[in-house]
Amino acid sequence: MKIILKKDIANLGDAGEVVEVKTGYALNYLVPQGFAAVGTPSAIKQHEETIRQRAHKEAKNIAEAEAKAAKLSAQTVKVAVKVGENGKLYGSVTAAQVAAALVELGYEVDKKNVEVPEIKELGEFEAKVKCYKGVFADVKINVVEE
Repeated sequence: MKIILKKDIANLGDAGEVVEVKTGYALNYLVPQGFAAVGTPSAIKQHEETIRQRAHKEAKNIAEAEAKAAKLSAQTVKVAVKVGENGKLYGSVTAAQVAAALVELGYEVDKKNVEVPEIKELGEFEAKVKCYKGVFADVKINVVEE
């Protein structure tokens, strides 16, 4: 009997796969527990169409994210901070400061998506900005005195 898995099941398959199992296993365990749906020809056809549409949407989102990453990589962000004696910063430059500077430049970036190395002095550094799943941009940060 063919079924469409709704959840990952060890030794059987991952969510979204169409697999062949024994009828009793499917009807007595997998379907009642909500782990799978019966794989009728129409359900399988609808499932394949859904997968095709998701793949198309995912490709579009990745292309948009790569374009955004290319624009972000070309940017240099200036972060003005208070500096003590010997050019040392009071504290350090945070992801929130970099995200705020990018928002001022017109980019919609959440501070959770910004990875900043430990910056405790003036100079130029690089931060990673996550644009989408697996798509990152390297942004140059120029730390200057306030």
